[in-house]
Amino acid sequence: MSRGQRGGATGGGAGAGAGIAGARERRVRTGGIELCVAELGDPEQPTVLLVHGYPDSKEVWSEVARGLADRFHVVLYDVRGCGRSTAPRPLRGGFTLEKLTDDFLAVADAVSPDRPVHLVGHDWGSVQGWEFATVRRTEGRIASFTSMSGPSLDHFGHWIKKRMTRPTPRRAAQLLQQSAKSWYVGVLHTPVLPELAWRGPLGKHWPRVLERWEKMPAGDYPTASLRRDAAHGAWLYRDNVLPRLRRPRGDAYAHCPVQLITPTGDAFLSERLYDDLEEWAPQLVRRTLAAKHWVPRTRPDQLVSWIGAFVTAKEGDPARRVVASGPHADRFGGQLVLVTGAASGIGRATAFAFAEAGARIIAVDRDAEGAARTADMSRLIGAPQAWSEVVDVADGTAMEKLADRVDAEYGTVDVLVNNAGIGLAGPFLRTTTEDWKKVLDVNLWGVIHGCRVFGRRMADRGQGGHIVNTASAAAFLPSKMLPAYSTSKAAVLMLSECLRAELAGQGIGVTAICPGLVDTAIANTAGSTGAPADEEKRRQEETGRKDPRRNYPPEKVADAILRAVVRNQAVVPVTPEARGARLLSRFAPRLLRTFARFERRV
Repeated sequence: MSRGQRGGATGGGAGAGAGIAGARERRVRTGGIELCVAELGDPEQPTVLLVHGYPDSKEVWSEVARGLADRFHVVLYDVRGCGRSTAPRPLRGGFTLEKLTDDFLAVADAVSPDRPVHLVGHDWGSVQGWEFATVRRTEGRIASFTSMSGPSLDHFGHWIKKRMTRPTPRRAAQLLQQSAKSWYVGVLHTPVLPELAWRGPLGKHWPRVLERWEKMPAGDYPTASLRRDAAHGAWLYRDNVLPRLRRPRGDAYAHCPVQLITPTGDAFLSERLYDDLEEWAPQLVRRTLAAKHWVPRTRPDQLVSWIGAFVTAKEGDPARRVVASGPHADRFGGQLVLVTGAASGIGRATAFAFAEAGARIIAVDRDAEGAARTADMSRLIGAPQAWSEVVDVADGTAMEKLADRVDAEYGTVDVLVNNAGIGLAGPFLRTTTEDWKKVLDVNLWGVIHGCRVFGRRMADRGQGGHIVNTASAAAFLPSKMLPAYSTSKAAVLMLSECLRAELAGQGIGVTAICPGLVDTAIANTAGSTGAPADEEKRRQEETGRKDPRRNYPPEKVADAILRAVVRNQAVVPVTPEARGARLLSRFAPRLLRTFARFERRV
């Protein structure tokens, strides 16, 4: 069948009532139905085609579409029977993957007749997308495919068969876990019941269900057509699931590059479901996202970053391509990471490590020039975007204003690294009240301010996140030379432990990083209590000559920070002496106290 026979387009103009502000609407005829298609952006740019899931309509993509429209030609359509598209008659047999593929080709031919489209699917839009990306008749029409929260039914069928025919305890557990998550599939196969539920109490309370369980913000979703859309969409399951799971295709190989985005908190799909995906998608890029199922609504900023970078890379534009080559690019690519004390040392190395993994960076420091350099280098290393902010972390009001500005201009922070700190040496009796205030304001209150203003916004978003607080090996070690510094770092350690317990139920991890002797400027810029200026300078110069011999670079601490976030570790002593100090603090604290008594007095 030729493209002209598959479907036709009618309409045009600025779609009044299209549901997405600024979108142009048209109607595409195919297989006896009409599909409502909305377009944003310049049609001369690469086309990104967004396909929604169940029980959604195209409006679920509104924030993502607007975020992509400045760079791409963005197309959305209501799947047959949903939103402003018409439904097949009869419904039975009208929602097969074969007919849905006809619909996709009709839309693609109407909006991008001469160039392949970049396909993006969520939930059942992704299930459809896998069909489109693996059947022969669509070959050459898809430039790339981004999948989220929806597996190929063929791949799923093979996944089940493998675990049933070659069982192991682990495979059996995986099968049971996914079966528990897929409880709703059986319900949707029952006659009449799903339609009654959606047209009755479920449809009425669905927005509140999403707000409570998914933390979905209010907006232009769900639309007034939800109850009808959900009732029609039950046929997606009835027409496709059991036939494909029983007889999965053996040739369901993707003929285009695939980007897989896996929300780690998805209530309906196990991460293990995608374990064998490389067998079916040779050009596969994996991403993981600490979020729940409805990521087009809850994490549009992250999706815009990942989709935009993937499409740009596949379009082959070297001037705009972002290369994320770090070992954790699948985890941090496109995430928003804020690092305090980022002008030098561990803070700068941490910003660079996240940038190499493709994260967006906010470099915060009192040193404006140093923070700007960190942001500039982060972009060169691999960050798709990087900014610098000048703030004194000890100033609670300034930190509150920073959090408001970041939230409004860049989005909610995914990873917060409270790293800013200062050193101070000298015995307790020579440490003045002003000395104590200076150290605690930066080392402790700076961490408290960061956790409070950014942690609250992470919790309000309801999609998880991670907070890293830089403590020290000094948190484990009593010291007559460092009472103020050690006290501040011990407090950071306990604060982190308390906050970890409080935020665990909201999916927010908290880590205390405890370096030991690291080649940074903090030691040779630390003040000395009770010492004249010339003596303090002499001690700093002496420390500066000695410390490089330690040869433990801040990059190793940065690597430990990324690993800690990935593994959600609570306390991470980094250097050998830090690990030893923590061990002794647990099993031989008296020995540590003895060592402290014989330290050289400053």
